[in-house]
Amino acid sequence: MHRRFLLLFVSFTLLTGSAFGTTATRKKRRRIPRTPVTVVKASYTTAPKLIGMHRSGSKKSLAKQAFVDPTLGDSVDGEDLMARRAAVQALGPQNGAVIVADPNTGRILSVVNQKLAYQGAYEPCSTIKIVAALAGLSEGIINQESSLRITKHHSIDLTEALAHSNNAYFASVGEKLGYDKIVQYGQMFGLGEKAGLNIDAEQPGLIAEAPPSDGLGMMTSFGEGFSMTPMELTAIVSAVANGGTLYYLQHPGSQTEIDQFVPQVKRQLDIAQWLMDIKPGMMGAVEYGTARRASYSATEPIFGKTGTCTDNRSPTHLGWFGSYNEIAGRKLVVVVLLTSAVHSVSGPIASGVAGAVYKNLSGENYFAQTTPQISPAALVSNHSF
Repeated sequence: MHRRFLLLFVSFTLLTGSAFGTTATRKKRRRIPRTPVTVVKASYTTAPKLIGMHRSGSKKSLAKQAFVDPTLGDSVDGEDLMARRAAVQALGPQNGAVIVADPNTGRILSVVNQKLAYQGAYEPCSTIKIVAALAGLSEGIINQESSLRITKHHSIDLTEALAHSNNAYFASVGEKLGYDKIVQYGQMFGLGEKAGLNIDAEQPGLIAEAPPSDGLGMMTSFGEGFSMTPMELTAIVSAVANGGTLYYLQHPGSQTEIDQFVPQVKRQLDIAQWLMDIKPGMMGAVEYGTARRASYSATEPIFGKTGTCTDNRSPTHLGWFGSYNEIAGRKLVVVVLLTSAVHSVSGPIASGVAGAVYKNLSGENYFAQTTPQISPAALVSNHSF
C-alpha cells in the first residue's frame, strides 16, 4: 500500500513539475534577469555623485553645466583680436578656458574665460608628466631610451610614455625622484606661485606640504598634491617651447601697454639639453597618441601633452592640454582647460579645442605675419635653476 502511494506521488511530481527542487529552480531563473538591472541602476546613481553631479541628474541640469558662454566678464582691451576670435570659435559653448601666448616674450595674446584662467587651480592630471620627464632626465633617472616593462612581452620608453600618457612609467619616475625632488622641480617650473605679472585677478596654485597617502607615483603621473592654473601651465609650456626661459606672463590691457611692452624673465631653467628628448613624445601625442584630435600636420607640427582626471577636492572632472606649434621659426602656445561636473570632458577633447585654434589661425594666415620686434631688451633676473 505504501509502495503504491509512493509511486503515485512520484508520477504526480513528474507530470506537474511541483517538486520542491523544481520549484526552487524556477524561482531562481526568474530572479536572474532582475539582478543586472539592479546593478546597472546602482552604478548609474552612485558614480556621478563621485564627481559632483547634481542629484537630480536631469537632462536640463546637465545641459546647463555643459553649455555656457565662457566669454562673460572678459575684457578684450589690448588682446590680439585674431587670436581671440580663433580661441572663442574653437572653445564654443564649453565650460573651459583658453590661453594663447607668445612663448618667446611671455605676452598673453588672448585669454578666453579669464576668471577660470586666472583663478581655476586644479590638479594638473597628466600634464605634470612634462615636469616629471624633465626632472627625471635632469637627475639621470631616465633617458630617451629608458624602458619600463609594462607587461611580460611589452616595454615602453620615454617617447611612447609621453605620447600615450603612460601612468606606470611616470609613477616609477616619481618613486625614484622622491618627494623633495618632485617639489623642487615643481617650484622650479613655477608651480605654487603666480605665473603672471601685475594681473590682479590671478591666484596661484598650491603644492602639498606632504606626500599623498597613495604614493609618490601619483604626484608624477596624475599631479596629485599639486593644484595648477591654466596660467601656470602656459608658463611651463612656454619655457619648453623657447628653450628654458620662464617668463612672467603679461597681459597688456591697451594699445599703449602693447607699445611699451617689455618681456620680463622670472628665471632661466637649465633644461635645454633635455628638450630634444621630450619633443618626440609631445609630437607623438598629436600624431598617434592621446592628442590625436589636435590633428597632426607635418608642415605645421604641434607638440603637446594631455591631462584627464577628476579633482576630488572640488569635485570636478578635468580635461587639460598644454601645447605649442612651430611654423617657419614662429611658435605659439595654446593651453586649454575644460571643466565639468560630469564625465564629458577629457584631455583628448581639450586637444581638439587647441587644434581648432591653430587651424583657425592658419586659415587666417596668422603665422605668415612678421613676428613683432620687442624693444628694449628683456629684463633678465639673476635667478637660474
